[in-house]
Amino acid sequence: MTPVTVRRWAWIHKWSSLVCTVFMLLLCLTGLPLIYHHEIGHLLGNDVEAPAMAAGSPKANLDDVIAAGKAMYPGKIMMYMSQEADEPDIWNLTLGDHPTDEDYKPIAVDARTAKVIAEPAFEGGAFMSTMFHLHVDLFAGLWGKLFLGLMGLLLLVALVSGVVLYSPFMRKLEFGTVRRDRSPRTKWLDLHNVLGIVTLVWALVVGATGMINTWADVLLKYWQATELAEMVKPYQGMAAPTKLASMERSIKLAEASEPGMKVGFVAFPGTPFATPHHYGVFMRGDEAFSSRLYRPVLIDAQTAEMTDRRTLPWYLTALLVSQPLHFGDYGGAWMQFLWAMLDIATIVVLGSGLYLWVKRGRTAKAEAALPSANVPQAAFARKEAR
Repeated sequence: MTPVTVRRWAWIHKWSSLVCTVFMLLLCLTGLPLIYHHEIGHLLGNDVEAPAMAAGSPKANLDDVIAAGKAMYPGKIMMYMSQEADEPDIWNLTLGDHPTDEDYKPIAVDARTAKVIAEPAFEGGAFMSTMFHLHVDLFAGLWGKLFLGLMGLLLLVALVSGVVLYSPFMRKLEFGTVRRDRSPRTKWLDLHNVLGIVTLVWALVVGATGMINTWADVLLKYWQATELAEMVKPYQGMAAPTKLASMERSIKLAEASEPGMKVGFVAFPGTPFATPHHYGVFMRGDEAFSSRLYRPVLIDAQTAEMTDRRTLPWYLTALLVSQPLHFGDYGGAWMQFLWAMLDIATIVVLGSGLYLWVKRGRTAKAEAALPSANVPQAAFARKEAR
């Protein structure tokens, strides 16, 4: 690699890193508690648990489950209902003033007795809600997500350029070498390079999947304007139903149409995952990975008849696959621990990168301040700073 090429790659690495580093530090710091959001929620007492009952207790009629939730807020409408893969005895209901209400009310209802268990804390409480929004959109909605997506792209550029620069650098040293007998800046440079290579694959995966996640709203709107619009063409011009069909019957029909799959969540008419005329019943697998992949079934909200079902397009499948890879929450406690350790290592890489940049700037200023006659002194100062 020629000196000119090295300088170009060094310029790319320097500025792509500097622009995104502060935001990547924020994402790593807020992402750390999110890796353990279930465990933290349990410690904070925000978990909702179903009362103990005999194994195999029959499930309540879903229309009764919905009625129990609506009785809490008679003036609101149903937006969503869902079940976690590890909590089959709880239905999580979401009610609002309109189908896209962001100030919604979450209610947990016992799936066996149709009795309200609790009103869960929004996104796990104030602390986890703050961490979540800082990590996802900086409290700036869609534009915050897209901005963080741009920072994720710059991170990928910084990682690739760092690998290009690391190759000639390591010809002089053995892998993993940290020159502890040199200046602090040299020791931090070696540590920055070693941890950067160790965490490279993880950082690439998390950075790429995080960037994909920031496109979620855009991808969903595109799906609504294309495939979903095609699925509901026969309903164009028709008035939305004023009385909704039985949810119990609708769910049984969706389950019969997708054997071996379970209900992940149901979107009510007018919400982004449904249409004004349909229930959107999203079926999922029952394995750790397949539980993240959904198959939508459209049920006529007035007649409870199935009108269409199909697999999600590749871009939404990529989005759904990227989410568990990003947070590492599908491989159990050991994967969470690995993700947390790599996250901490990446914080060190980012922090050391900032330190090296600041230190180099100070060294350059010190050299510039030396008299021109002291060229040997300047050379010595530069050598000691490396």
